[in-house]
Amino acid sequence: MKTVEINSLALAYLGDSIYELYVRFYLMNRQVYKVNELQEQAKKYVSAKGQAHSLKQLLEQNLLTEEEQQIIKRARNHKSHKSPKNTDVVTYKLSTGLEALIGYLFLENKKDRLNQIMTLILGEELCIFTEKM
Repeated sequence: MKTVEINSLALAYLGDSIYELYVRFYLMNRQVYKVNELQEQAKKYVSAKGQAHSLKQLLEQNLLTEEEQQIIKRARNHKSHKSPKNTDVVTYKLSTGLEALIGYLFLENKKDRLNQIMTLILGEELCIFTEKM
């Protein structure tokens, strides 16, 4: 199966875990070691609100390719049968779009681009994955 044929929410499901791994790695690199503090700081990034904010910045600064924007758009427009619990629908759809993009880049083995985007979001160069993984 081609990655572009995978359900957008499945891409977001994978992307969510990869995104969180980057955030956890970032916080550990910043020498945040207390679990409560890790959880508190991680929320700023892994919440729907934080992810939507990051995606808006990437889009406003025109930092995404046309292909990447199409993946995001497909995920944002995916009809979901349940409503978000802790946020509004627009914020939820934006965060889902970002997660889907992260999952897509990972599955397409575009690890350099994935590292680039996460570096833009977190403001610190991170290379968790390499093209050979």
